[in-house]
Amino acid sequence: MDWSKVVDWSRVRIYDLSQPTSWKAPPFMWYPPFKVSWIKTLSEHRVRAQYIETSLHFGTHFDGQMHFMTGGKDIASLPLENYLVGEGAIVDIGPYVGDYDIYTPELIQKAAKDGNVEIKKGDILVIRTGYHHYAWCGDKPDEVRYMVKHPGPDVRFAKWCIEMQFKWLAVDAISQDHPLNTVVRNARQDLVAEAERKWGRKIDEVLPWPENYQVMHVLLFPHLIQHAENLGGEIDLCSNRRGIIGAFPFKFQDGETAFARIVAFMTE
Repeated sequence: MDWSKVVDWSRVRIYDLSQPTSWKAPPFMWYPPFKVSWIKTLSEHRVRAQYIETSLHFGTHFDGQMHFMTGGKDIASLPLENYLVGEGAIVDIGPYVGDYDIYTPELIQKAAKDGNVEIKKGDILVIRTGYHHYAWCGDKPDEVRYMVKHPGPDVRFAKWCIEMQFKWLAVDAISQDHPLNTVVRNARQDLVAEAERKWGRKIDEVLPWPENYQVMHVLLFPHLIQHAENLGGEIDLCSNRRGIIGAFPFKFQDGETAFARIVAFMTE
């Protein structure tokens, strides 16, 4: 692919869109926490080594097809060229969304138009909600807002992603799905009631199940439209721009997900 048509390589800046991976981050609901310990120290062994115990859905990570599909592709089988690295857009919907809000194809298109950035068929689409500021490592940390109140899409948005033939998606929130389309809906009935008061409608009218349940995983993964979650880093500096987007998960054979570094190559 001639990426010189996308970026001017003589004036490229690389933006890191990743959050740090740390035991300080709270895990997704019902997942185990990240644990790290020293197994060798300089004083005892003249070398340092660490041991970690964790789920893979932690920090900035790339969800693989196996995560929701029997017989799905593992992380190691995802090619760098024409999949993990490619042309894409970072669209800022932050000014249009708040707690529990649902973003639609029309909202994404409006945000792109207002931000003067084009979304093309076959893109990698990165969605900036602004909720990375509420992550444990953000400048306005708020665990509840980040973990269980962030905005998310519904089934109509997922179907639009298929129509647009996106390679993969990414979001600066803990999940690509709306939190009330996940286990949060059953675990936190108080949040359901709070969202219903904001919407002025019952949740089964707004996000009926099963069609909306984990729809960004269930509906999109069979089309190999996977996603990265928990973005952050320098995403504010390169929103509403096009460039080369890259996901670099470790080459995990038989892995359903992997920690990943997400970057954007953009002309300055």
